[in-house]
Amino acid sequence: MLHRLWLSFFVIAFAAGCFQWLWLDDAAVFQRIVQSTFDMSSLSVELAIGLIGTLAFWLGIMKLAEASGLVARLARALSPLFSRLMPEVPPNHPAMGSMTMNLSANVLGLDNAATPLGLKAMQDLQQLNPVKDTASNAQILFLVLNTSSVTLFPITIFLYRAQQGASDPTSVFIPILIATCCSTLAGLLMVSWVQKIRLWEQVTLLYLGGFVALLLAFIGYFSTLTIDELQRQSSLVGNLLIFSAIVGFLLCAHRKGINIYETFIEGAKQGFEVAITIIPYLLAMLVAIGVLRASGALDGFVWLLRELIVFVGLDGRLADALPTAIMKPFSGSGARAMMLETMNSHGVDSFAAYLSSVIQGSTETTFYVLAVYFGSVGIRHSRHAIVCGLTADLAGIIAAITVGYWFFG
Repeated sequence: MLHRLWLSFFVIAFAAGCFQWLWLDDAAVFQRIVQSTFDMSSLSVELAIGLIGTLAFWLGIMKLAEASGLVARLARALSPLFSRLMPEVPPNHPAMGSMTMNLSANVLGLDNAATPLGLKAMQDLQQLNPVKDTASNAQILFLVLNTSSVTLFPITIFLYRAQQGASDPTSVFIPILIATCCSTLAGLLMVSWVQKIRLWEQVTLLYLGGFVALLLAFIGYFSTLTIDELQRQSSLVGNLLIFSAIVGFLLCAHRKGINIYETFIEGAKQGFEVAITIIPYLLAMLVAIGVLRASGALDGFVWLLRELIVFVGLDGRLADALPTAIMKPFSGSGARAMMLETMNSHGVDSFAAYLSSVIQGSTETTFYVLAVYFGSVGIRHSRHAIVCGLTADLAGIIAAITVGYWFFG
């Protein structure tokens, strides 16, 4: 399916370019499209090179965590849940620990730590994959959980709102959490339906219920804080947990008599290899998205949606936030730019700006995550990963619109 989707991006971009040239007399459209291929090609290499240091460090730390036995203990603690969600993954496999650490980093909003941990988890799952160029059920579920993962601290959105002069920058906090929880639940239900995973067993419900209770407790506490206090405490909690984990891994490995320096270097060497491996996959996806944007196809699609919304008698304000929703699955930076443009055009405390902010925080960038994670292990056939990921995106966007009207409409 991925190859058909990739082809469709170029075909749609070509058709949109021809329309702009022949009907709108825009002779420069193909120059912009071609220029976007150069720009996105450079960007893909810059992103991969930028990941090298982070990947090397965290893969080195993960090597120490494995050698110290901490990953195995973490895997045992969560094996009752993951063994039901991913029955093909053995209970004590290293993938259990690396997946847990990745999802925890996502919850805390620590993107720099989450990406290398996620790549490590994907590599661990690839060891169990019988068909190396095709995504396994476990890899698909893990990817969908990443593209729809709950983020407890959407600090960057708060900061953008504060910079734009919002009267209450954190007013979107609870709406974002509700929307992203809906996205994660929809993704999990969709994958469970396709893969015939039984979610209603007692053990699964206990784990998921405990997570929801903990999340609600966090929401209840942090929703009472001011923007400055929220930023201070979220930064403290997140970074303290991460650095405590690093020091804990080092000390545990040292106590076991492991040469921590040599072991770290051995793991860090893999970072460079992974970063180089993902360049072609990242390049393919970013160039396809770039030509789609440069051709005006995305803008045209948004215009059609706006006209349709107005035609059926719905609130026209909804259309002003749709560019962020359309861009989100394709480009995180593009969606962020759309959100800022909405704030500038309509005012940071306008309904459109509120709604755009909630949409921005509801999901991850599906095609970017897919290109990086699957590309890192050489997967070419994604099976139902795209459909399940986009289902989670759609649920997150619908939930964002619903809570947007509930809180701000």
